[in-house]
Order: sequence, then structure tokens, then C-alpha cells
Amino acid sequence: MEEVQTRKPFFDRVMASTPGGNTLLGCLQCGTCGGSCPSGPDMDATPRKLFAMARANMEEDVLLSNAPWYCVSCYYCTVRCPQEIPITDLMYTFKRMAIESGHYNAESHADFSQSFCGYIEHYGRSFEFGLATRYHLTHHPLQMVRKTGLGFQMIQKGRLNTAPDRIHDMPQLTAILTEAKRIATEDEL
Repeated sequence: MEEVQTRKPFFDRVMASTPGGNTLLGCLQCGTCGGSCPSGPDMDATPRKLFAMARANMEEDVLLSNAPWYCVSCYYCTVRCPQEIPITDLMYTFKRMAIESGHYNAESHADFSQSFCGYIEHYGRSFEFGLATRYHLTHHPLQMVRKTGLGFQMIQKGRLNTAPDRIHDMPQLTAILTEAKRIATEDEL
């Protein structure tokens, strides 16, 4: 008689794949995580909703969510969680599982990543005004209009530069990035 291997439920795999993941069993569904998240408005599901879907073994829905990809790894949710659940680490687990299962659409995130890398390669640092402008014009043009007041306040207070600022030793950074790309290309072969 042939032995049939059964796959563990999604929720069990999530907990097992995340250091401290078993604390997810204690999630109160209080919403502190989503309320703390600076990227929350852009997420199609709050972390607590993802956790409820994971608990219901709704694997495909969780892995197709944009929420893990909008997580900026600030750990604010983790710090504020009354149950000390490693929320940011769980977001990384969801990302990894999405990639492994083929549920990751690189093209949907490529524009932002390419813009960020482009600024690093040309100026040696990120250019938040340019990134935010490109992101909102591409994905949420109407929201950009609503955020112009905040943008002007940040510019007035010197918290947002309207032009990119280049680091002093660009040739050294360029050499480092060139070597990193060479090593990455070797590793692919």
C-alpha cells in the first residue's frame, strides 16, 4: 500500500517558518498592528486580516496580498503588539512563501525598486521626493493631490529635498556596486 504524504496546513507552515511564529496563536485581533503601520493605507489587507486568513488556511489569498510587499520593516507593529507577535518577521515569511509558490509578480514591484536603485547608482543615496512622486503618479495619482499640502509643509521645514543630493565619493560607491553586480552575475552562473 502506497503511503500518502499530507501537507501541513498553511497556518502551521507559517508558524513553523517564522522564528517566534507560534506566538501567532495568541493574536487578539486588536488591530494595533494595522493602526501602527505607515503603509497601512496602501495595503489591501491589514496584518491582522492576513493572520485571520492564514488561520483559516486561505493560503492563496494571503500569498496574493500586497500587504507584505508594502511592509517597510519599521517594526513599529511588532513593538506595539500586546502579544509580542513578530509581525514584521511574519511579513517576510509571507513574502518568501509567495516567491516559492510562484505568487509573486515581480513586474508590479519592479518600477519602485528600479527607481530606488537608479537613485542610489546616480547619487549614492535615495531621493524620497522623486520616489514618492513617481510612485503616486504611477499608482495613486488622485492621492498625490491630497498629499501635496503635507509635501509643501515638509519642504518648508527642510524635511524633504526637491532635488537629489549626491554623496562626496561617488567613484568609490560606483566601484563597490560594480563589484557587487559582478559577484551576483557569477553566482547566477
